[in-house]
Amino acid sequence: MQNRVIKLGALAMMMMLLTGCEAIGDIFKAGMGFGIFLVIAVVVLIIWLLSKFRK
Repeated sequence: MQNRVIKLGALAMMMMLLTGCEAIGDIFKAGMGFGIFLVIAVVVLIIWLLSKFRK
């Protein structure tokens, strides 16, 4: 019984200290930044290729 109380207490403490939503939000922010970089890189590449073929 005491072992179960310790496990539940540890679980409750982890749930209060480690918020999953914050970690997921950071992951999505990093993904959004990489996505924006990728879109800009593709647009610049397309503009560069079009400028090469028009000459």
